[in-house]
Amino acid sequence: MTVDAELPAGVPGIDVPRLAGWLARALPGSGRITAIDLIAGGRSNLTYAITLDGGDTGAGGGTGAGGGGTEGGRRIVLRRPPLGHVLPTAHDMGREYKVLSALGSGSDVPVPTTLAFCEDEDVIGAKFYLMDFVEGRVLRTREDAADLAPEQAAGLSEALARALAAIHTVDVEAVGLGGFGRPSGYMARQLKRWGKQWDGSQEAIRATGTVRDLPEYDRLVARLDERLPADAPARLVHGDFRLDNALARLEPRPEIAAVVDWEMSTLGDPLSDLGLTLVYWAEATDERLLPVGATITTAPGFLTRRAFAERYAALTGYDLADLDFYVAFARFKLAVILEGIHARYLQNATVGEGFDKIGEAVPTLLQGAHANLDSRSPW
Repeated sequence: MTVDAELPAGVPGIDVPRLAGWLARALPGSGRITAIDLIAGGRSNLTYAITLDGGDTGAGGGTGAGGGGTEGGRRIVLRRPPLGHVLPTAHDMGREYKVLSALGSGSDVPVPTTLAFCEDEDVIGAKFYLMDFVEGRVLRTREDAADLAPEQAAGLSEALARALAAIHTVDVEAVGLGGFGRPSGYMARQLKRWGKQWDGSQEAIRATGTVRDLPEYDRLVARLDERLPADAPARLVHGDFRLDNALARLEPRPEIAAVVDWEMSTLGDPLSDLGLTLVYWAEATDERLLPVGATITTAPGFLTRRAFAERYAALTGYDLADLDFYVAFARFKLAVILEGIHARYLQNATVGEGFDKIGEAVPTLLQGAHANLDSRSPW
């Protein structure tokens, strides 16, 4: 494989000549790299669309971003960890590749087709993997709903509920993911894990000379620890499930073409996924919107959070009596994730736009979690 002579050399997070040499070995006959584009919207792992000028490595669509193919070339997708401050145990490319490969070959969960995994960090500076490019739309903002009829919005809500239910009812042993995680004590370990992530981010933030005063964090951790539920059956969890982590198609009917961004997937309590989905799910009556997640759900026709949860319960049969805890825990988890992104922003190690507002959402999430626990209500 060769690199197009006109391709810009300065692609953040990619050593183009080294990547071209590795692709020649991993995907023989795939042709030259003619373009590499950072796919907008990612605030954690970085996702790139790579255009190739030919090849015999397969056909069909690809991954983590939406859109059509490129005229005169094939598109594939590359995923790698973020630049700068990386939290321990996060951004595991090997785990993400494993779960996508397993689901793609043995389940009804819509995922991109994986192509190759690279463990050699000398190629582009980090481990990465490749997958096919999937035709579909990333629906994120209210403006994205301009051509969306209310009945399509309702259908898309139903499709997303079905996709989440499909993930949570996968036979993990049958698809080869029986050892993908340790479901026993999952929520307790999650609380401990995200606490360590928070501490790491605070250390990184202090190193930049910035002081963060967030007293509600420690009190929230104590309250969540008091409410930890009993172990749930071992289920596959996505870890960051939301509408804009999926590729949607509207014709001939609304459907989820692929669920993407599996970097935090494991075996555990499925209601942890539902709680996070509900935190991301915006409604038109919300006073404040998060700087992450899809605001498109404020458009006419989308289900309310309550209706989405009820549809999920009908599909899975799961008991939602303690959903207030899972929503509060999701706010805690998202606060930790955003604090990590804020740390990378302060280090000038982020790629893309909108990172200057991320840190402002953290105290709002912590306060919201306390409100859920106070009211014993997920709404």
